[in-house]
Amino acid sequence: MSRVINADPHGRIALQGYDPVAFHTAGQALKGNPAILAEYDGYKFAFASEENKAAFEKDSEKYLPAYGGYCAFGISIGVLFPVEIDTWEIIDGRLVLQYSAEVKQMFAKDKVENIRKADANWAKMQADLAK
Repeated sequence: MSRVINADPHGRIALQGYDPVAFHTAGQALKGNPAILAEYDGYKFAFASEENKAAFEKDSEKYLPAYGGYCAFGISIGVLFPVEIDTWEIIDGRLVLQYSAEVKQMFAKDKVENIRKADANWAKMQADLAK
């Protein structure tokens, strides 16, 4: 089954052009260089460095955003919402994004339960969206 990833519909650039590895290694949101791209399942990811691109190519699953890069709270209630990059956080080793700072606060009130709901919903939603 193909993955569903929140990406620009024209260029299929994921994560709004941010480097997925940098969230984990640099602890910050870094814009990727459009000249340093890797493709994954038909989507393009941009990287701040060749080292980050190599790390992604070695273990893409580790660096892919949770829930395809859609809002985790939205997924927990069964809805696809876009995200603001500055809401990012690493939860259990996964890059998690939210619609807004307010939504991130709502999600954090019961993070464990919201992650459980999002994980369960995402499996179903991804199957439906991939059809």
